[in-house]
Amino acid sequence: MKVAFIVEWLDAWRGGAETSTGQLIDHLLELGVELEVFTRSHAPSRPRMNVTTITCGGPSRTIKTLAFCRRAEEAAKESSCDVIHSMVPCLDADVYEPRGGTYAETIERNIATRRRRATRAIKHLTQRLNVRQRMLLNCERRALQRPDGPIVVALSDYVVRQVERHYGLSNSRVRKIFNGVDPDTTGAEARANDRTTVRELYDIGEDDLLVLMVAHNFRLKGLGTWLEALRLLTNQHHLPVRSLAVGKELAVRWQRKVVRKGIADYLQFPGPTQRVRAFFHAADVLVHPTYYDPCSRVVLEALASGLPCVTTRFDGASEMVEDGVTGFVVNSPEDAEGVADRVLQLRDRDVRERMGAQAAARADRFSMRRHAESLLGLYEKIRGGR
Repeated sequence: MKVAFIVEWLDAWRGGAETSTGQLIDHLLELGVELEVFTRSHAPSRPRMNVTTITCGGPSRTIKTLAFCRRAEEAAKESSCDVIHSMVPCLDADVYEPRGGTYAETIERNIATRRRRATRAIKHLTQRLNVRQRMLLNCERRALQRPDGPIVVALSDYVVRQVERHYGLSNSRVRKIFNGVDPDTTGAEARANDRTTVRELYDIGEDDLLVLMVAHNFRLKGLGTWLEALRLLTNQHHLPVRSLAVGKELAVRWQRKVVRKGIADYLQFPGPTQRVRAFFHAADVLVHPTYYDPCSRVVLEALASGLPCVTTRFDGASEMVEDGVTGFVVNSPEDAEGVADRVLQLRDRDVRERMGAQAAARADRFSMRRHAESLLGLYEKIRGGR
């Protein structure tokens, strides 16, 4: 099986989607798939994987992305592969996997992050004027509304609903292949060392309840909601709680909000890290009150590490969070009281450990290996259909 794989970026430092794609490639290679990868990243070729770096010039990021889509698709068609699998909207791809969800839903949920009617109206206008978003949305619409367009691989039920609602695709064009992560194989001694090291670094006591948030886009992932929930927990419920918000976003304006809410003693911003799992091992709870996530890698990794999670129904990964068993799911990303209430239910160590053990025991349901095997089955079906 030889597959042309189109992905704009493969650099793990860019975010969870790129990291996840890299892991997917590793598993496909282990399953014996030969890959012709077309990307803008300067990634090295490997056994059974040839990487073609496509250089795109132009006056704007939008033009460069559109040029990449066009040139990568042309190169993939000339590669004589059995299947063309694209992470960007291409008219002639066999498989389209929007790992960031559909562009239509992305635009809609970014508007929803503005809580006031006036600011939502302004955000709606700026989104309409966002040339990059509109052009990629048009590319996606053309690809998906073609009768002979690609099969869409949806990472979650949430993405299935997006495709149906925004583009009216029938079940014959949509395949749900749930997202995956690699298992956490860290030993008990290393986990204990991570817990001690991280807590000492940020002056957090062993008995303090440590609530973790990990995000690159704090607004979209609901940090504002968590700040209000943390205020309720510390000022009203007097819970001995500490929190770390890990991510690459500059935190200056968020730090001002922390000070205004009177929670500066309870929350710190460590910045970006390449050792997210060490923070999972140090924490007691992960909160992810997101406005939008097609299927949060952070939540899946936390569950696999044995960490109870609190997320929202706008996260595709929430279907793997069994409410009250491995974590909690709140209906609204603006429900700070609901988030605070769920964290209160996790203040008991025995409850947390029981839920965390249940989460880790269920991790095989969302392994990256299973995701890759399901994709391979789809490739074989497409090739057989020809």
